[in-house]
Amino acid sequence: MAFVPSVAGRIHLAITFVLVTCGVLVGACLGFLAGGRTPALVAATAAGVGAGAGALLARRQVLAHLRPAGGTAGRPGGYTEGVSDAVRVSIAMYQAAVFPLTPGGVGEEERAARRTVAYRLAAFDGLPLAVRLSAAAALEALDQGTDPERAQAAMKALSLTVYEHRGTAGP
Repeated sequence: MAFVPSVAGRIHLAITFVLVTCGVLVGACLGFLAGGRTPALVAATAAGVGAGAGALLARRQVLAHLRPAGGTAGRPGGYTEGVSDAVRVSIAMYQAAVFPLTPGGVGEEERAARRTVAYRLAAFDGLPLAVRLSAAAALEALDQGTDPERAQAAMKALSLTVYEHRGTAGP
């Protein structure tokens, strides 16, 4: 069975090839300008070996940055964090419609649209369970629409839950 590197590995190999080739060419040019064929050969060899060794030593760190972080159902961790943040923002937009700064500043149609978006995002299966539960509590407080302090406390709890689940994998 042949070894087939990942896409990130192939990209790193291609970049390494280009770097080594450029190192050899620059080394050869500088060596030739410095004294002829022998210094050109020595400088090209040294530059090529140095570039190749540096790329080989840095391979693990480079590939670690290209590999997705742990996430939910094969998704990168940043994806779940982004959706959690989108839920938080959509519920905050719904909160602004429920408790507008200007009386009558938000129409009923816009309020309903913001509520729909908030509920749809909060129902996403890829969210961690704690974020979904906290979002449900915030939505319940907003749907009652009578106590801005309770809604603010629920939003604060949601924000803290989203923050606590950064970098964790799985729902």
